[in-house]
Amino acid sequence: MTQLSRRQILIVFAGLIAGMLLATLDQTIVATSLPTIVGKLGGLNQLSWVVTAYLLTSTVSVPLYGKFSDIYSRKLVFQAAIVLFVAGSMLCGLSQNMPELILFRGLQGLGGGGLMAVAQAIVGDIVAPRERGKYQGILGGVFAFASVVGPLLGGFITDNLSWRWIFYVNVPVGIIALIVTSWALNLPYRRIEHKVDYLGAVLVAASATCLLLVTLWGGSRYPWTSPQIVGLAVAGVVLLALFIRQELQTPEPIIPPRLWRNPIFSVASTLEFLVGFALFGAITFLPVYLQTVGGHSATNSGLLLLPLMAGVMLTAISSGLLISRTGRYKIFPMLGTAIMAVGLYLLSTMGLTTPAWATSMYMFVVGFGMGLIIQVMIIAVQNSVQHQDLGTATGAETFVRSMGGAFGVAIFGAIFNNRMAANLSRLLPAGFQTSAVNAVTVTASPAALHRLPPALHQDVLQAIAQSTHVVFLAAVPLVLAAFVLTFILREVPLRRTAHIGREEIAEAPDSLPLVEGG
Repeated sequence: MTQLSRRQILIVFAGLIAGMLLATLDQTIVATSLPTIVGKLGGLNQLSWVVTAYLLTSTVSVPLYGKFSDIYSRKLVFQAAIVLFVAGSMLCGLSQNMPELILFRGLQGLGGGGLMAVAQAIVGDIVAPRERGKYQGILGGVFAFASVVGPLLGGFITDNLSWRWIFYVNVPVGIIALIVTSWALNLPYRRIEHKVDYLGAVLVAASATCLLLVTLWGGSRYPWTSPQIVGLAVAGVVLLALFIRQELQTPEPIIPPRLWRNPIFSVASTLEFLVGFALFGAITFLPVYLQTVGGHSATNSGLLLLPLMAGVMLTAISSGLLISRTGRYKIFPMLGTAIMAVGLYLLSTMGLTTPAWATSMYMFVVGFGMGLIIQVMIIAVQNSVQHQDLGTATGAETFVRSMGGAFGVAIFGAIFNNRMAANLSRLLPAGFQTSAVNAVTVTASPAALHRLPPALHQDVLQAIAQSTHVVFLAAVPLVLAAFVLTFILREVPLRRTAHIGREEIAEAPDSLPLVEGG
């Protein structure tokens, strides 16, 4: 097997970009449209699940995609994920009520998880770790580009056409992605025999679902001490214990225990969980703040997210180039987590009188930090494992980050709703029934908010501002904990050879010299 030429790598990479664009565009295109979608379909108390359903299914499917891509070839699995994603998109657009939309968002997530995980595994196959920074940086740039276009496109479509078209737009993009990948993804392929741990996948999915329901329903739909919440919590813990037991006993676990004994993988995964928890959980509420407290339309709120995405694009690409030039990566997550913590704290200071330029600056700071973390962690993990574990390790890393995001959205959603109920009770006039201005109703439907009497309107805006303040502030300690972890992240010199084109599997990373400095 010969090393792929630069031209071959670029052709393959074009196919990956097409697939990544598809998945990332849909994640962000929904953000600015959520208030309108939920307001149109009803089921307003299920706002968080429109995001959580996608995150949950894309999360639990990622480790399986890692295994499947080792068994059936990366190309076949990547294209299957595209088809699944497009089918889910069509069904989302046809949804007639909130339960249907949530169900089909879950189906869509099954495809999206494969697009994200397999694309990064393919890069790990064909590009040497020392050169991988440039390519992972470009993927980070694609993520930022789609994140910029997504909110703008979602807002424009929602304001001028229908929210359903934010899902239908994936169909032509998906067809293009299939054509490009059919032509471009002609990879050398050596089948790696794996058995898929379906029981483990079912157990971890069931456990995550139960625990997410606890965070979503606790204190809002049911009291924290109710039989429903206690039962779900117990079931989640028991299922998690069964999952761990299954992983220790099965010959082919979803996340092999040996990976957790790798100090780079364990530290990077914990760091990614914390960052995903804080980032997805907090940023989900930015469009809510902009469209309610800020009074912006869906289109304008998408425009106001530009600084966040510009910060991601700037540092994702530049850090990738610097990693390829120097071979060092530890300094970037150290700086990124510190900067993100500052940015999230700044977001927590926003109120009714915060000017638009200040909000934009705060979001840029968060994006600037974010771009220094996520892609860099993938490079560190891929460099530290053997080729036989490449797909699994990449999938596991993405799984852990996405699981953090799913829990973040659910838990911060619970925090937001609980604070809204308390703030409305405190701020609304004496004797006014809080249920008449339900917290989820006014935040999910800006139109409903604007119909409130002027005297109540300001009180409700104040309640929303104070509730989002708590959400952003709660994310800061999580990122600070990730910052502390970066000091114990080991730095292994990046290899100069790729897995494809090498006759022998790389030496086990634990035997490589470790560089402790930044």
